[in-house]
Amino acid sequence: MKELIRSNDPVLLSYLMSVLEEENIEAILLDEHTSVLEGSIGAIQRRVMVLAEDLARAKQILADIGEGPEE
Repeated sequence: MKELIRSNDPVLLSYLMSVLEEENIEAILLDEHTSVLEGSIGAIQRRVMVLAEDLARAKQILADIGEGPEE
C-alpha cells in the first residue's frame, strides 16, 4: 500500500474516505487510534493508504476535491 495523504483534519479524512469508497478504491486509515491516544494535539497525523495500482487515480481524486498530498 502507498500513502496518499497525511492529515489531522477529521472532516477531510472522512470525506476523502467516503469519496474513495464511492470510486471503488480500497483505502485504509492508519494512526487513527494513536492520534487519539496522544491527546489530539496534532503531533501524529493520520495517513490514508491505497493500493499501489490505485494511487494515480486516488491522487487525481484528491486534486479534484481541492487537496494535495502533504509531503
